[in-house]
Amino acid sequence: MAHEKNHDYHILPPSIWPFLGAMSALVMLFGAVLWMHDSGPWLFLMGLAGVLYVMYAWWADIVIESHSGDHTPVVVIGLRYGFILFIISEVMFFAAWFWSFFKHALYPMHPEGLSPALDGPWPPMGVETFDPWHLPLINTLVLLLSGCAATWAHHAIAHEDNRKDLATGLGIAVILGVLFTGLQAYEYTHAGFGFAGNIYGANFFMATGFHGAHVIIGTIFLFVCYLRARAGHFTRERHVGLEAAAWYWHFVDVVWLFLFASIYVWGQ
Repeated sequence: MAHEKNHDYHILPPSIWPFLGAMSALVMLFGAVLWMHDSGPWLFLMGLAGVLYVMYAWWADIVIESHSGDHTPVVVIGLRYGFILFIISEVMFFAAWFWSFFKHALYPMHPEGLSPALDGPWPPMGVETFDPWHLPLINTLVLLLSGCAATWAHHAIAHEDNRKDLATGLGIAVILGVLFTGLQAYEYTHAGFGFAGNIYGANFFMATGFHGAHVIIGTIFLFVCYLRARAGHFTRERHVGLEAAAWYWHFVDVVWLFLFASIYVWGQ
């Protein structure tokens, strides 16, 4: 009875994970700077390993809190609001890449890079862009179908309490996410331009590359939810982790639609 809750708020015990996460991120950032100055990637990889371990351990604690009854309705609302704010921050992150792309597309530079030339060519001379209606279109359909599968999984547990369809939908979403990443990697190997040497290539690989990183993260997110679904973790009333994964995956879908329309279609 001493541990019985008589309020809707979860009082967090002291945790080492925020401190370890911050220190690992600092080591990773410092290591990245050294790596760019030809000092090797080892410090960066050590920081990355620390960040990944903190993510695993911290989120495992959150899952344990959920099963312990700490995620009351008020706490769940806070988790949802926090994740919405995280997605908004990701929108601002991608806004920077879109801003750079449209700025250079609308005001292309002279080949010497001295001053803007309103009538300059875009894409720059010598850049052979992808045909958007071949592999990029297939990739778009693959990602949208994966989003449909994630929505099916969410609907199955939230409205029907159907664990079988939940696991099936998540499995399909994960497989299609992996397929998207594979097709994106194949596309990169056949690009007629590189990252360095022209602003089009730099913008293309930064925007689509960071989106690809988000696809990989989202695929892992959905796979963890798949494993949790197979373990019987989600119920109709308690599935905020799955909800967050579905929101994140739909964010990845929407960003790709803007990338496809702007960089692949309009940008050529």
